[in-house]
Amino acid sequence: MKPSHRTTAVTAVTLLAATLLASTAAPALAAPAAAHPHPRSVDGAALQRALEQVTADGIPGAVAEVRDGNRVWSGTAGVEELGGTRRPSPDARFRIGSVTKTFVATVVLQLVAEKKIGLDDRIDRHLPGLIPATEDENGRPIHYGDRITVRQLLHHTSGLANYTDSLFVSSGGDFNVLRTHHYTPPQLIGLAMDMKADTEPGGAWAYSNTNYVVLGLLVERVTGRTLGQEIDRRVVRPLRLENTSMPTTARIAGRHLHGYERFPKPTDPLTDITEYDPDVFWGPGNMISTAHDLNVFSRALLDGRLLPAALGAEMRRLTPDDEVPQGRFYGLGLEGRTVFCADGSMMLGHTGSVPGYQTFTFSTPDGTRQATLALGSDTDITRNEKAAGDAVKFMGAALCGR
Repeated sequence: MKPSHRTTAVTAVTLLAATLLASTAAPALAAPAAAHPHPRSVDGAALQRALEQVTADGIPGAVAEVRDGNRVWSGTAGVEELGGTRRPSPDARFRIGSVTKTFVATVVLQLVAEKKIGLDDRIDRHLPGLIPATEDENGRPIHYGDRITVRQLLHHTSGLANYTDSLFVSSGGDFNVLRTHHYTPPQLIGLAMDMKADTEPGGAWAYSNTNYVVLGLLVERVTGRTLGQEIDRRVVRPLRLENTSMPTTARIAGRHLHGYERFPKPTDPLTDITEYDPDVFWGPGNMISTAHDLNVFSRALLDGRLLPAALGAEMRRLTPDDEVPQGRFYGLGLEGRTVFCADGSMMLGHTGSVPGYQTFTFSTPDGTRQATLALGSDTDITRNEKAAGDAVKFMGAALCGR
């Protein structure tokens, strides 16, 4: 996640891009079948040192868990809340940002497996009129809803503009707008439709949170249940993810990591931004979870418990991101990274950023080893490049033993 630093508002715009990656102009790449060779055991002391370094860089608090086969290490660093002395709980809840997309994509692909929708269905087939017609430069109508497919939404090749660009630019980088405004999913889509489309449907890869708002509404239309209910029914309860939910209020229940940012100017003091209306990121980034639950989810997804093999392979068909050349790739709601391990091994998972939080949750492709790291501040918004680098080093130590 290396956003432009032209202005605070532009920095905020890029936060939910959250390392989503890939250009469809490049050939599709299958994720490696074999995982990176692991050390024989988790080096807890080394992981704790790496975690402490991240908070020493100015991140208020951090929580992490690493699973290697049956071995589990968990650790915390910093404080749960500024002004206090209590360390975060290893089971602290936090906002997972764009990691939500992998949950949504999993549910969509389950519906594909059940033949309730098709990957190449046009969105107007299920949600007629949701995406209104626009005009080209010659005043001719363009009916994107009749051209955009489910696959394109999952892979960020729909061409729909990213509604958070409009949201944060209009706020001037002041995240207090999240506390005072409530948005419905159609309103979020409306923000995108007032902007110029990024590309044509099926064209170049361009990350857009709008895609997953549309997918959330698709799940609701097809199932007759809310998106939160369907994620709970299909993923959360079967995997016994006791601390994972799609919240309906601004609060985070129970022990949780507080989230902080500097805004509207990057030189301002850190402000607690833990509580805000979650619906502003409905679909692309509004879930709450724990490091433990995310690791359980990652393992189940990659070892085939959640999707049939053919659709799991579709999810893993990764294309490289030419926009941000940092060893990033993207499939169907799944991110690949080659920057954690010294030998360039591919790790699969997702990153997530929302105001106050940054999450990394990745696994070896064979599903044997997982690592999740949650920070109580987003290193891109706060322009904390040292913390960002040390977070990557932690993930390397966790996944590759380096």
